[in-house]
Amino acid sequence: MSDPQSHEALIDRLGTDLVPVRRLLPPWLRTAGWLLVVVALAVGLLMHYGADPMLRRWTATPDLAWAGIGAAITAICAAWAAFALGVPGRRAAWAWLPLPGALLWIGASGLGCLREWIAPGTEIAGMHQSADCLIFIIGFSVPLSALLIVLLRRACPLRPVLTAVLIGLASAAASASLLEICHAFDSAATDLLTHALAVIVVVAVNAAMGGRLLSRA
Repeated sequence: MSDPQSHEALIDRLGTDLVPVRRLLPPWLRTAGWLLVVVALAVGLLMHYGADPMLRRWTATPDLAWAGIGAAITAICAAWAAFALGVPGRRAAWAWLPLPGALLWIGASGLGCLREWIAPGTEIAGMHQSADCLIFIIGFSVPLSALLIVLLRRACPLRPVLTAVLIGLASAAASASLLEICHAFDSAATDLLTHALAVIVVVAVNAAMGGRLLSRA
């Protein structure tokens, strides 16, 4: 028969090595923390470029304003969905949360291409200017994606690739909304395609790299 005292001693030794697990904050609160970084970037851009040019463009061409609002809503909802999927037991249906914002973003951007007048203070972007927009969105998406991955690694999402796709969408949408502050170009097919390409690149890279990083958490 085994000795009860040896069992208690074993339990005591195992218990001394245990590290208390800190409970994760609710998804909405972690989303708010990430958004504070996005807001800080927006404040920095506004201090440099000012808000007047953006407001003039939005007043004369509301489709640009709705596209920017749609991008911001997409960023918020995609980040929230990513954090929600990091909670055990949450359904994959959370991934549909950014859809309404994305439809507004895409729809308003597409409608802008149908206008017959050019927004005040803007011009139609050429290939060089479109490339600058591409670099802007990808460049801002890199740190925003990295921050989301760091925040989500502790959660150990059960669907790492889907979560990484949402991370890419949130980061790209946030970067596109930040671009509105200094985007001196009107909606056009080339501009819209460039933005779409930037979003696809960010989402694809996150799906490939972010999924692996999250699965190793």
